[in-house]
Amino acid sequence: MPISLSSMEDNNTRIPPCKIIRRSIYTLLQNYHYFTTTTALLAFPFSATILLSHTFIPSSSSSLLQLIYSRLEAFFEAAGFPRSSGFFTLINLKLSQTISANIFTLPFTLTFLLVAKASVIQALNHHKPCLQPSFSSVISIFSHLFVTYVWNSFLIISANATAFCLLFFIFSFLEGLGYYTPTCLLFLSASGAVLYSIILANTLIICNLSLVLSGFEKSGGHMAILKACIMIRDRASTALTIALPVNMGMAGIEALFQYRIGEKSGILMGLEATLIAYMYSILIVLDTIMNCQFYRSCKASSCVDQEWKYAYRIEISEEDNRGYLSLKVSEEFP
Repeated sequence: MPISLSSMEDNNTRIPPCKIIRRSIYTLLQNYHYFTTTTALLAFPFSATILLSHTFIPSSSSSLLQLIYSRLEAFFEAAGFPRSSGFFTLINLKLSQTISANIFTLPFTLTFLLVAKASVIQALNHHKPCLQPSFSSVISIFSHLFVTYVWNSFLIISANATAFCLLFFIFSFLEGLGYYTPTCLLFLSASGAVLYSIILANTLIICNLSLVLSGFEKSGGHMAILKACIMIRDRASTALTIALPVNMGMAGIEALFQYRIGEKSGILMGLEATLIAYMYSILIVLDTIMNCQFYRSCKASSCVDQEWKYAYRIEISEEDNRGYLSLKVSEEFP
């Protein structure tokens, strides 16, 4: 009489976004002194620089900002985008400000920000954070994060180029068909804004996950990006939901900094600016913790998916009149 042993796995093991957010906040509060001293202070120089850049670069007549804006305007005009569209005027201004701010903060990004992220990843790579982290281990993680960040920069540039190419073909195609009325142009601008936002949001999610992955698995570069693309498959909505609260908080702190500080000066304003920059550093740490928790959930779900994909059945039967046992293994797919 045959005996059958079947592996029974449930594929409904994906952690919901709200639970990942709760776990991240719990991890931050459980190790509050570690994350608010070591890692937050490491990220503080970057936070102060990014807040200052978002405040003073747009309001100043920076030669770098004017140069980037004119170059992008010439690019949009040469590509055939309508100059009357407010969408491309707005995106030109925002891109110019973002590029100028990134250039201004690049030294702090490649040092303080990556070291802060490396310290968080190293802490969460163990069961408990190390109150006195090893400098060599942080540097070893930092080297992988540095290489991955460079590749992420190329990925973001490629994503922007892809989005603009798609918008160019769409506008050119509809212009050739004669659908170029003001109403149609407004609809296309709104659709283009949504398309561009979706492409950029998914790209940033992949970049954040690849940084965490390179720190956990100690393999930086393009392989970390490829692994992140595979890991995030069918989980983009979860990643967007997780990233939304922290990004809204960062945007709120940037608006608060511009409202309270601006071009003011004085000791009290300096203390207030320091406090706001420290709050921004806490959100950077929390964002890194959320990405680490999301990586772990993706990793656990991938393991379950792999086991379910290769579910097997073992059949043991006895041959007639011989006394031999027959072992039969067959793969089952859901």
